[in-house]
Amino acid sequence: MPRSISLGLGSGTMLQALNSSMIAVAIVGIAAYFGSAQGSSWVISALYIATAVTAPTAGRLGVLLGPRRVYLAGLLMIGVGAVVGALAPTLGWLIFARVLLGIGTASQYPNAMTIIRNIAEHTGAQTRSAIAVLTVCAQSMVALGPTIGGLLVGLFGWQSIMWVNLPMVVLTFVWVWRRVPADPPTARDTVGAREFLRSLDPMGTALFLGLVASTMFLLLSLTGHPLWWLVPVVAVLTASFVGWEARTPTPFIDVRTVARNRALSMTLGRTLMTYTAFYCVFFGLPQWLQESRGFSATVAGLLMLPVALVGIGSTMTASRTFAVHGPRRTLLVGTVGLVVGGLLLTLVENGASPVWVLLLVACVLGIPNGFNNMGNQNLINSVTSPGEVGTAIGIYRTIQYIGANLAAVVIELTLRRPMDDAGLHRTGLVIAIIGGLLLAGVLCSRTLRQWRQPVDLGEAVAVDSRG
Repeated sequence: MPRSISLGLGSGTMLQALNSSMIAVAIVGIAAYFGSAQGSSWVISALYIATAVTAPTAGRLGVLLGPRRVYLAGLLMIGVGAVVGALAPTLGWLIFARVLLGIGTASQYPNAMTIIRNIAEHTGAQTRSAIAVLTVCAQSMVALGPTIGGLLVGLFGWQSIMWVNLPMVVLTFVWVWRRVPADPPTARDTVGAREFLRSLDPMGTALFLGLVASTMFLLLSLTGHPLWWLVPVVAVLTASFVGWEARTPTPFIDVRTVARNRALSMTLGRTLMTYTAFYCVFFGLPQWLQESRGFSATVAGLLMLPVALVGIGSTMTASRTFAVHGPRRTLLVGTVGLVVGGLLLTLVENGASPVWVLLLVACVLGIPNGFNNMGNQNLINSVTSPGEVGTAIGIYRTIQYIGANLAAVVIELTLRRPMDDAGLHRTGLVIAIIGGLLLAGVLCSRTLRQWRQPVDLGEAVAVDSRG
């Protein structure tokens, strides 16, 4: 896979991580600018919800309209959202702008994966290194986002975190336009408008959007005033979505195929648990460092930096591990890392721990993210066809943000307020338990035990999708 193509696509995947991480240091300034903190939490949640809802749809549209077209259209929407947000006269307009940013950034990763698969199918190139580039690009912005955001807000005000999108949008648009090959003929080019509209499965898409949105709202509400009336809504939408997709001839998400593809469904389940544990660390530990240890936001951010930086390094190591040893050993490292990291939070880290201990624990907590990400994403890439991979990665991103909201619930139940060492230890224990369950699943998985790699391509493929 040409490095210039994967880097160009990776520069677009940076935008989601950048916009989701910079806002954390800008929210105080936003509340002061609009004169009230009421509703400001939706500035953060709007992007997560929009991204979670839109990512599978964006992957599906990439298959039907062409992944390059949808990728570039997403960049244009990010540009519009950035301008609207920077010039927002009210908090409502800013929330709307964040929704636009969420929709735009949701189109990047799924369609980048589809583009990579299409190129690999035609050239015989490996996809593993390109996936590593995409992952590193996203993780680098998770690491640098708060630092960049803090500098921009301090120098130019909160609006600057919106304006910073524009040069990246322009650079990425030109790069992808010039370097990525044009889309091959798609369904839109070969069928009439009515047939094309039917292939979009508008009913299935609408049911899925409603299901994900209601699930996200329900999870978000659990940290404050639970919206229990959403439970039957989620149940009805789930049954309706599965029933419709099982009957329609051109489903948005082929639930029967997902159910039969045990390797895919198990990987998505691992993804949910993995990201729940990751966001418990990413959201919970900084709060404990500030509220219990009394560190400033800047110092807490610096103490968290090893989590992201080690995550980037472990991603590159995991890419090589996957190539040589396959997914089982890659995921074993990741899941063992979760268990060890959780136990360190439970048994070692406390209010009297010196800074070097905090940094050491942060380094350990950075290891599982890279290995689990590379193992799960390469598995999804390997057990899906080029036409399915965009939607599958879109579902992967949706599950990622559902995991983020589950983590918010876990943190609320375990850390509590006032935050103390006992709360951190409860959170660490939950992380260790999640890691233990994932470890047991990896050890018992027949698919992972039977994994083999073709000698001629060096690309990992599953020999059995039954789990």
